[in-house]
Amino acid sequence: MHLALVGTPNSGKTSLFNALTGSRQKVANYPGVTVERKEGSFVTPLGRQISLVDLPGTYSLRGRSPDEEITRDVVLGRTPGEALPDLVLCVADSTNLRLTIRLVLELKRTGRPLMLVLNMFDIATRRGVTVDVARLSEALGVPVVTSIAVRKGGTAELLRRTDQIIATQAPVSVQPNLWQPLTVAQLRATQREADRIIAATISLPTRPDTWTARIDAWVLHPVAGLAILALILFVMFQAVFAWAQPLMDLLSDAFTALGQGVHDTLPAGLLQSFLQNGVISGVGSVIVFLPQIIIIFLFILLLEDFGYMARAAFLMDRIMGGAGLHGRAFIPLLSSFACAIPGIMATRVIDNRRDRLTTILIAPLMTCSARIPVYTLIISAFIPAKQIWGWINLQGLVMFGLYTVGITSALGVSFLIKFFMLRDYAPAPFMLELPDYKMPRAGSVLIGIYTRAKMFLHRAGTTIFSMMVLIWFLASFPLPPAGAQDPAINYSFAAMIGKALEPLLMPIGFNWQIAVALIPGMAAREVAVAALGTVYAIEGGKEAADQIGQVLATKWSLATALSLLAWYIFAPQCASTLAVIRRETGSWKWMAITFAYMLALAYIASLATYNIAYALGAG
Repeated sequence: MHLALVGTPNSGKTSLFNALTGSRQKVANYPGVTVERKEGSFVTPLGRQISLVDLPGTYSLRGRSPDEEITRDVVLGRTPGEALPDLVLCVADSTNLRLTIRLVLELKRTGRPLMLVLNMFDIATRRGVTVDVARLSEALGVPVVTSIAVRKGGTAELLRRTDQIIATQAPVSVQPNLWQPLTVAQLRATQREADRIIAATISLPTRPDTWTARIDAWVLHPVAGLAILALILFVMFQAVFAWAQPLMDLLSDAFTALGQGVHDTLPAGLLQSFLQNGVISGVGSVIVFLPQIIIIFLFILLLEDFGYMARAAFLMDRIMGGAGLHGRAFIPLLSSFACAIPGIMATRVIDNRRDRLTTILIAPLMTCSARIPVYTLIISAFIPAKQIWGWINLQGLVMFGLYTVGITSALGVSFLIKFFMLRDYAPAPFMLELPDYKMPRAGSVLIGIYTRAKMFLHRAGTTIFSMMVLIWFLASFPLPPAGAQDPAINYSFAAMIGKALEPLLMPIGFNWQIAVALIPGMAAREVAVAALGTVYAIEGGKEAADQIGQVLATKWSLATALSLLAWYIFAPQCASTLAVIRRETGSWKWMAITFAYMLALAYIASLATYNIAYALGAG
């Protein structure tokens, strides 16, 4: 039996999906689009196998954004290759049913078997919200069950009812599809009907819960709220260094021991060089940063589950509106801290195409996790690991500064887009429903981290590995002539390519080794670290492979290091991101514009940084 989860954003739909399917889920894209598709499976108490698809959140079936279009088309059976749901589960936040009841009334018109799931029912009960479930079911004409997705056994009633549906085959009769896009007047009439049903079946407490209001008094304050947001981001970037270091050291020692084992076991030659310098030094130098990337994802997932993301979007609306951005752009941009690709895909929640296009163009400027290996390598090599004022980590402060520059530049570019390209356009008013605060569910957070870590390791095992094989080959061949005195890499294809590009990059302080690293770095930003590890390992031997940061500190000036940091703030060093821009915009034009303006910004920023630092004595 095939079930589909539908619901408004922040209804706990994903938590319910995770509670039902656990780790038995997979993520892909719908055919022809970049909308994410999550499908899982579970077994009912009577042993029946169920497949479950988690559809994107929606407030209506009107299809005003790509996410809403996918949800509507799957429910109506219009999506190629997607099975028509045997049963639609509409998930509702029991503390806030107004918009979901309207959605249920729309879903009824599709004629699909339907069941309403009142999620977070324990929170509603604790707050004094009383729901007459039987009467609500009668008023809506669909089965209604309660659920507590975050509690063990909280989905028992849903599973029992699902078994009943399968056993009786058709407890909810399939009606003719009468759905048509609603006009504004029809939508208002549907909302009035939803309000009438709510008034007849739901009793609200005489004294509403005040915890959310008390927290929001601080979190949404125009001054204190921004200070809290800045503090959260500051702590997150401090944690990237402080919390991750022990695990990073452990991984680094493991790869060092593995490389030493290969060195001691195999005779000197190309095979030993390939395994030690190409595979272990290259791929290992990227995987060692996995703890830092997990920390970034951990913070983002916790903030989403807690209910803070929507508040942060409201806080930033005024600032972002001044730069020509819609308030809804904040969540995709914040998601881009983890990776620009899902951040760009998340712009589908923005209704207006111009707002969505502006957000897509600046999302790559947000400092994604792929930059972390580059930033960490350079910061660790050139910035002393000391405390300022006794509690602020200087390296973490520099990292925070790099993120701040990325955010500021994104707002600046957005303002220029608004001024020069969209001067006659003003963003629509920002309206977003604020969810109640709730404690994050450990299981959902762990599943989210596991999924993202798996994607990163898959990337390391495919894209990064293939690039490392290429770099090792270019850095190892042709072999040096007989009697050569210089390091073998100086006679390689890599040296030839790097030295051909060196005149172009010399004004910004880059040497030929950096030029070599930038080329495969176009596939993925973090590949540059692995490429530097491979190039310097082949040039300097085992010691360089183990201590790449110390090698860079002796071969580069501080001005060069700062210039490379500036380059990576802006450079379009990610082919996957550019490909997603082309798919989301449906045009090569916007991908080319993004590549060109980011490359120009990177060169100008590096040129200014290098020359200013050189003039101040950092050369």
